[in-house]
Amino acid sequence: MARTWATLGIDLHLEPAGPGVRRGLTDALREAVRTGRLTPGTRLPSSRSLAADLGIARNTVADAYADLVAEGWLTARQGSGTHVADRAPSAPPTGPARPPRARARPLHDLRPGAPDLASFPRAAWLKAARRALTAAPNDVLGYGDPRGRPELRAALAGYLARVRGVRADPGHILVCAGFPHALRILGEVLRGRGARTVAVESYGLDVHWDVLARAGLGTRPLPFDARGTVTEAAADADAVLLTPSHQFPMGVALPPDRRAAVTGRARRTGGLILEDDYDGEFRYDRQPVGALQGLDPDHVVYLGTASKSLAPGLRLAWMVLPPSLAEEAAAAKGPMETCGVLDQLTLAEFITSGAYDRHVRAARLRYRRRRDALLAALAAHAPGVRPTGIAAGLHAVLRLPPGTEATVVQAAAWQNLALYGLARFRHDHSTTTPLDALVVGYATPPDHAWPSALDALCRVLP
Repeated sequence: MARTWATLGIDLHLEPAGPGVRRGLTDALREAVRTGRLTPGTRLPSSRSLAADLGIARNTVADAYADLVAEGWLTARQGSGTHVADRAPSAPPTGPARPPRARARPLHDLRPGAPDLASFPRAAWLKAARRALTAAPNDVLGYGDPRGRPELRAALAGYLARVRGVRADPGHILVCAGFPHALRILGEVLRGRGARTVAVESYGLDVHWDVLARAGLGTRPLPFDARGTVTEAAADADAVLLTPSHQFPMGVALPPDRRAAVTGRARRTGGLILEDDYDGEFRYDRQPVGALQGLDPDHVVYLGTASKSLAPGLRLAWMVLPPSLAEEAAAAKGPMETCGVLDQLTLAEFITSGAYDRHVRAARLRYRRRRDALLAALAAHAPGVRPTGIAAGLHAVLRLPPGTEATVVQAAAWQNLALYGLARFRHDHSTTTPLDALVVGYATPPDHAWPSALDALCRVLP
């Protein structure tokens, strides 16, 4: 059978250049090894294969290999081929700059925003994945509907209606690759409708504000008082982004009169409310606060995610859209921006089988125990520190004496404890009086590391 390029073995991309073919090939191979593109131990194609790929004489390749073996860049042994030398000659230094040092991983991590990844329900997820994949027809592996798999949208519609009071039609649900992806889509839709400004909370995540800014939308922070975000100040904004069930990071729920006021304004003006329900399933000492979307499905976009309940690495989020916005948002997402089909099918099976409810209940109990341990430790070791926002969620705000936040955060860094101060979450243009506080994510450490992380926190508190 005739040998073709497809049967010659190992592929290698080279672009020989220079005054001669042999020298050009030698220089190209040497540069590939010197820069690390060909790592020590890499096996090179045979001289016959590389000659056929490059369209040059086999002897030219053999001579180039021999030159580099003599220089120490390559090794050759009868019967085992040609390899990159384990200790290739060092390249001459090009300047005084040193490679950047890798950032050390903190010994303890109490930054908010992530669940205990060690508690991800691997066995139950694997069972759901196996069932979902076994039952799935072949066509689910195609590009599919950019809105998301119908199985997942139907499962989400039923779950959100039952647990969060969301009025959802599967046809108005859009599955996205995480909350920022959903926000980018909404930013594009809002900008296309002529919007210029989105009112946001005084405290929140700068990554979300940056997404809106890249869509060409300005963000204007709303005042914050003892009852939460002052929504009346959003009167002249084109849209408003809120975390009404559990304000991030302050931890308060938007009171009923302000919920009614902001939805009433949206109805009167035709504006939109973007509701970020990032951890609505986790509550401890209060009755569940239903989603704002239930008050006005025509003017509220409900956004949820699996990042806090399962894991951010799944990159699964969803929007429940007003009917008037559903087609625009799907078009803005585009026909090729589909999320992982197998993970969508698995999550749908996970929800409909009841495994998701069981996991959330178990996680709620585990996080409540951690919160209680945090409160007990504060009472014993730092009675002057006042915890707030503790009735729900996966983090607590620890109020500090005025002027001490930066000092405590620096002391935590010296203890190799990753910790955020409240100032990190404050909008640059906020007029709200700054507070000194820590935002402690008690869900982040794995179970075995929680006691030592709590001890480290108590050591740095005033």
